Amino acid sequence: MLKVRFAPSPSGSLHLGSARTALFNFLFAKAKEGKFVLRIEDTNRQRSNKELVEKILADLHWLGLHCDEGPYFQSERINIYRKYAKQLLDEGKAYEESRQSPVASHQSKHREPSTENREPKGKAVIFKVHPQKIKVKDLIHGEIEFDSGEIKDQVLMKSDGSPTYNFACVVDDNEMGITHIIRGDDHISNTPKQILFYQALNWQVPKFAHMPLIMEPGGGRLSKRYGATAVGEYREKGYLSEALVNYLALLGWAPAGNREIVSLTEMIKNFSLSKVNKTKAIFNIDKLNWLNAQYIKQAETKRITELCVPFLQEAQLISENYDFDYLERIVNLLKGRMKYLAQIGEIADYFFSPAKLNYSAEAMEKIKKLDKEVWRELIKQLTDLDNFDAENIEKVCRQIIAGNKMKGGELIHPLRAALSNMSVGPGLFELISVLGKEKTVDRLKEVGTRL
Repeated sequence: MLKVRFAPSPSGSLHLGSARTALFNFLFAKAKEGKFVLRIEDTNRQRSNKELVEKILADLHWLGLHCDEGPYFQSERINIYRKYAKQLLDEGKAYEESRQSPVASHQSKHREPSTENREPKGKAVIFKVHPQKIKVKDLIHGEIEFDSGEIKDQVLMKSDGSPTYNFACVVDDNEMGITHIIRGDDHISNTPKQILFYQALNWQVPKFAHMPLIMEPGGGRLSKRYGATAVGEYREKGYLSEALVNYLALLGWAPAGNREIVSLTEMIKNFSLSKVNKTKAIFNIDKLNWLNAQYIKQAETKRITELCVPFLQEAQLISENYDFDYLERIVNLLKGRMKYLAQIGEIADYFFSPAKLNYSAEAMEKIKKLDKEVWRELIKQLTDLDNFDAENIEKVCRQIIAGNKMKGGELIHPLRAALSNMSVGPGLFELISVLGKEKTVDRLKEVGTRL
């Protein structure tokens, strides 16, 4: 059976590049009816963090990338690595080095390996590299050739008893039946080293596919200097998981017809490694924001409302005893104007504010252009309106505009400024309807005292 794996190290957050690697492995497995294995590479005791493990697992769950096997933890498999290190020692393919001896990078290639049948405890176990040509048929880049003569002897087990990254990977991938290894281009240099271990242990070499890295618009590798790089940061800002997954999929892969909005189900149906680009992907925050805005707009209002609650509470616009129906009407009006949900506090604050707003100079300039008598007429007409829906509110405003021989903007712009302290926003008449008669009239009366 086809098997792939995603093997993050819990020494940092799940970053976008790693998330895309997980996604492509997941899509490939599902497209081929194979299995997606999750392995946590936590043998580095100084850098591994249990809290980060939990965050990585939570982020993967949030993205919808559920594993078929695992998670396995390398820290629980140390005896397995020791077993195979001992096998290579016994077969004369590796040697031990005491802590006092020079490190492996300075070890002579001609040193005879230890042939004693002993446990590799307290000493580093070093694999002896022999010169040869190594050819790999990469599923994305095509054939790649390496010269092992340029590779120094490789540490298998460190003197503290923990395995090195390359050795543990090979052992685990073989033990777990991994058939395809899909990972970033930054791992290409590890591939020949790992193939040497496969050959030495007489194991089947899996197929490799190395994906081009995600780059910043300026050409550098994606970093925090450009913006958020961790999945959790996007989650905390109110990006929808399906939007982020959609965007990550488009970083190096394109579905049929070059469509931009693609569901996970559609991705699985259409995914192929042959469609993965060989060139580096460029991260574009504007494109991600556009895509996320489309998903917010198309999502059920109730779901978006629920997701907006924490942001509104953080902005101290609502308390625990909020009116969900009122909030849902606000979100329904504004969800087409959000790039990400954390913006709800910025664009919706006037719905929760008292009658007296802290108007900007620009807003007051617009408000003061309206005649006091027209303002009083507007207040009276809206107060007397029984059905306070957008259609009837518009009729009142149009009648006032026509009766006073005004241009539409001469009433609409001051009215928007008075009610929202903004010059742009959702449809004015829908805004007034959602704000409600009481808040609308109270706010207009308060503003009237300043004219």
